[in-house]
Amino acid sequence: AAAGLVDCHCHLSAPDFDRDLDDVLKKAKKANVMALVAVAEHSGEFEKIMQLSERYSGFILPCLGVHPVQGLPPEGQRSVTLKDLNMALPIIENYKDQLLAIGEVGLDFSPRFASTDEQKEEQKEVLIRQVQLAKRLNLPLNVHSRSAGRPTINLLREQGADRVLLHAFDGRPSVAMEGVRAGYFFSIPPSVVRSGQKQKLVKLLPLTSMCLETDSPALGPERQVRNEPGNITVSAEYVAQVKGISVEEVTEVTTRNALKLFPKLRQLLQK
Repeated sequence: AAAGLVDCHCHLSAPDFDRDLDDVLKKAKKANVMALVAVAEHSGEFEKIMQLSERYSGFILPCLGVHPVQGLPPEGQRSVTLKDLNMALPIIENYKDQLLAIGEVGLDFSPRFASTDEQKEEQKEVLIRQVQLAKRLNLPLNVHSRSAGRPTINLLREQGADRVLLHAFDGRPSVAMEGVRAGYFFSIPPSVVRSGQKQKLVKLLPLTSMCLETDSPALGPERQVRNEPGNITVSAEYVAQVKGISVEEVTEVTTRNALKLFPKLRQLLQK
């Protein structure tokens, strides 16, 4: 059977999908998507993600984790604290056997969120504890890094994280190559068609280190337009064009990479 596509990082619990998720998922299936890796940002959406993964069992695969930025946009956003993590931990523990990965976790040193060294240190501590949690549960990490490419990769390496997805990496390609050498994977969102930085990344990254994602509802091919999982074909086509290979080969290799990165993917798909 021909391989399907895996969207390795998306936010299906976002309110943007509350009205028409069924249609969005039908479109994704039509676009040859066989699995959607749904990530969390804060403990308030954990139950919703688990419910979605039960309702669409074997198609929506759940990740729980605490993102470095908490609170609601635009005005309520702030850097994560250990209190945010402590609220989340018992819920993660409760669902640990159903999880594909721990995520979305990471570092976000954008000046508007992390303006002080204290905030950066607390973000690092929250990430370290989640890396340790993932190791104890034998789960991979689905990782965010904004304005913090090198610190994120350095921390993950120091903590001995081995199965890592760096989603929508915004750092320099030379820094990304340090991640490649550590055996990490990088997922490419549809916004690659409008991002010079991501285009450079695709050029340099070996296909064997690449996965595909949409980060729906964000990072779509068009700015300010809601992104959805069906747009993963935009990522696949862009990578194929840059690498001079067929979309089929991109699909096959990136899906093989996703299965390597997320060992539980195979068994969860069969549910």
